[in-house]
Amino acid sequence: MQLIPQDERHFARNVDWNLFNLFVEIVSSGGISAAARQLNRQQPTISAGLKRLEDHLGVELFRRTSQGVELTPAGKALLPLCQTMVEAVRAAPHEVAKAANLLEGVINIRTISSIVSPEFDEALVSFHRAHPGVEIHLEVAPWRDVVKSLRLGEAEVGIACDSAPSEGLCYEPLMREMQQLYCGRGHPLFGRAVGRPADLADEAFVMTGKDEPEELERFRRRFGLGHRVGGFAENLHEVKRLIELGVGIGFMPTCVAEDDERAGHFWPLLADDLLPSYHVYLVTREEASRDTPTELFLTEILSRLRRVEAGGP
Repeated sequence: MQLIPQDERHFARNVDWNLFNLFVEIVSSGGISAAARQLNRQQPTISAGLKRLEDHLGVELFRRTSQGVELTPAGKALLPLCQTMVEAVRAAPHEVAKAANLLEGVINIRTISSIVSPEFDEALVSFHRAHPGVEIHLEVAPWRDVVKSLRLGEAEVGIACDSAPSEGLCYEPLMREMQQLYCGRGHPLFGRAVGRPADLADEAFVMTGKDEPEELERFRRRFGLGHRVGGFAENLHEVKRLIELGVGIGFMPTCVAEDDERAGHFWPLLADDLLPSYHVYLVTREEASRDTPTELFLTEILSRLRRVEAGGP
């Protein structure tokens, strides 16, 4: 397929704007068949829509591989533009409502504890300054409970790790979290080098229960860590307290413990190249009918995440 230059106004008048949304759905679903299932439409209909968009643009947007389809350079260039368009269309009625009167209401956000995300914090600050009449409710819960509340429709916005994304939910990478194994100042291992994680198998451990990411659980089991339980807490503040008091060694996100580590309250026990890590996501329900405050907050934070993806400030 060869790129055919065309008048921009002619293109804008003749293209079906729904095709841009279809393109985003194909990318987010992972392929044409998956998008057909997600949209409850026939696969030939999805393929035909993609072909129409490619004909309008004069380029191929996907190439077929043994694993399915992958974006061409043209597709990669088009994706952020389409994402911006889709988000703008969804935000349009809410922007009109915002301009018509003083925005009021409540945003309910369920999140795992002790999140360190500049984009999330900046979005909260910016949104509150623009809409002081809206209450922002933050409820801390284990990540499995955050995901469950979204699936059941009990929340519209969540922040959680999830190694097996649930059908019907949208996952936007918010940050990548890295975990370190720490001991407190009074622990016998404080200041000592540890050769292998398995050398710590007999140490009393502070466990985090339902809030433990699956990647971290697999790491523990691989090296036999945690079979001797010294303490338990699902809130990271209480995990930190138990470790600092010497109840046991335990995992904490490096971004949560770094200030206390620099102050000499905690000692890292693992080499940096061994540290388990995982994505933390901004999670929402697909095709949810959201109230105006929630939709505008999502527009705020997603625009910041898009700038980070594009390498902007």
